[in-house]
Amino acid sequence: MVLFLHNRYRTTGGEERVVDDLVELVREHLSEPAERLERDSAALGAPTAAAALVRGGLAPSEVARAVRLTGARVVHAHNLLPLLGWRALAAARSAGARVVLHLHQYRLVCATGVCFTAGAECTRCHGANTLPGIRHNCRGSVPEALAYGASLALWQRRTAELADAIIVPSEFARERLRALGAPLRWERVRVLPPPVQAAPPGAGGAGGIDLDLPLGPFALVVSRLAPEKGVDVAIDACRMAGMPLVIAGEGPEHATLRERVRGADIRFLGRLGDGELAALRSRAAVALAPSRSAETFGIALAEAMAAGVPAVASRVGALPELLDEEGLVEPGSARALAAALVRRAGDSEAAERGRAAVAARCSPEALAPVLAAIYDGGGSGAST
Repeated sequence: MVLFLHNRYRTTGGEERVVDDLVELVREHLSEPAERLERDSAALGAPTAAAALVRGGLAPSEVARAVRLTGARVVHAHNLLPLLGWRALAAARSAGARVVLHLHQYRLVCATGVCFTAGAECTRCHGANTLPGIRHNCRGSVPEALAYGASLALWQRRTAELADAIIVPSEFARERLRALGAPLRWERVRVLPPPVQAAPPGAGGAGGIDLDLPLGPFALVVSRLAPEKGVDVAIDACRMAGMPLVIAGEGPEHATLRERVRGADIRFLGRLGDGELAALRSRAAVALAPSRSAETFGIALAEAMAAGVPAVASRVGALPELLDEEGLVEPGSARALAAALVRRAGDSEAAERGRAAVAARCSPEALAPVLAAIYDGGGSGAST
């Protein structure tokens, strides 16, 4: 039995999707029962969240009880903040479970998890020195920045020490955490990309789904609408290239981006379900990942490639681990992105190369034996 711990974010995103997919991988490919113990930040008031952060988590006895009731041999922990904290890991160990800590982002050191501040990459915080995040008010609220800064400074080392194994999604993420001074035992760190299931040939037809799509070829961005994602660069690039752009996602930049698209064939579809995204990808001529930040993986890019969509991405973070050099451009350059998307749109050979690369790296069949070894305590060195 594997027990998954996860504190869900206020706004759901890629990490929640990865947790869902890993639960399915354990059940379907490791043939082992899997259960969840989740907390939800959307239901929290600020005082409770702050208290949980500073104390290192609340109600750890609930974790110990869940381990005993389920008979979990492994606790696979994802986001711990604010409610779970290091105390959840300590409780899991005291109840007899092996603890696997999954770091999807840089949140062990960085209060926002994305190392992006004021429009640029930021690595000012280092190890337990989280004062830069407080000074720059990276959480957008001074009390929240103080609570996160204090929590990370107080408890990051204890959190890391309680993990029998640590999972990161890419080689880049591992090295960025090393550069940030994360207090990890590096011999325990393993690289495990998120599971991405290849779409079967012919999957994703419209199937009665009513989407407002251009009649001809279009570029596709699936992303949270946040500054670090570079959606504004995609808008400018598609205007330059004269290609329609479809944007799926929600986020704080929605209103600003809508102002930017005046006079261009650019459509915002909001947050979509899996079937709608499959329908989009079946029609898209090219998928774009124009990020400005040091992505730890690039799940939307991998899903587009697995669906057979040729792709173009920024040469930043872990995106070069997914995509060949011909599909990479300098981050922030709309002109370079425009030239690349025109070259790449409808390129069936690039699409097949991408599909094969994602299958080799991210298919459940490829990941299952690696995850099984992590759970069993084998292969403690870094893996790709």
